[in-house]
Amino acid sequence: MPKKLSKTGTSTSLSSIATSSTASLASSLPPVLTDGQPLPRLIVFDLDYTLWPFWVDTHVYPPLKANADRSACTDKVGETFAFYRDVPSVLHGLGAAGVRLAVASRTHAPDLGREMLKLLHVPAAAALFPGADEATLKELAGKKGDRPRKALEFFDGGLEIYPSSKIRHFEALGKRTGIPFTDMLFFDDESRNRDTETLGVTMWLIRDGVTWGEIEKGIQEWRRRRAMDS
Repeated sequence: MPKKLSKTGTSTSLSSIATSSTASLASSLPPVLTDGQPLPRLIVFDLDYTLWPFWVDTHVYPPLKANADRSACTDKVGETFAFYRDVPSVLHGLGAAGVRLAVASRTHAPDLGREMLKLLHVPAAAALFPGADEATLKELAGKKGDRPRKALEFFDGGLEIYPSSKIRHFEALGKRTGIPFTDMLFFDDESRNRDTETLGVTMWLIRDGVTWGEIEKGIQEWRRRRAMDS
C-alpha cells in the first residue's frame, strides 16, 4: 500500500434479498451486514483521507498512469496512490448487501478525483473473499460478473465531486436517488461536515480511512439513531 501523505424510506437488509446463496454469502461478510437488522439504503463516502490516504487536489500531479493490475496509480513525479486496504472489499460487500453507494467530495480537482476512480480498479470478488463458494462469488460480483471493475462503477447512487458544501452534495444525492436523508449514512474525516446531520443524515467521523471496523461502527450508530426516532 502506498504511504499515507501528511495532511497539510425503507431500509434494506441482507435478509430481505431473495437469493439461494444468502446463507453462504452471509458467511463471507461481516455480521453487521448479515444479522437481519436494517441497513442504510445509501452509504456516502468522502474521498480524501476517507477512501484514499491523500488530498487529490494538493498531493497528486497529473498525468496519472495505472499500474499493471490497476490497483494503484503513479503521477507525474512518481508518487504512488491507492485506496486504503479494506476499501475494495467494502465496496463489494456493501453492494452485495443491497446498499447503494455514492461519493460526496469537496475538492478543487474534481476531474482528477473522477479520473482516479476510473483508473483504480476493484479486484474480482474471488481475490477479495478467498474461500467463498461459487454461489457467494456470483452474488458478490453482481450482474457484471466476477472481474476487476473500475471503482467508479460501484457508486450507483451518484458522484458529487466539486468545491461546495456537503449540504449541497447531499441535496443533489437526495434528489437523484429519492432516498430520504434519514436512510443515508455518511463517512467523512472532517468534523465540520457534521452539518449534514441537520438534513437528517447520520455522519460517522473517521480519522484514518475506511475499514470494516469503521463501517460496522457507522452502521450501528445509524441503527441507534433510527431506533430513537421510531
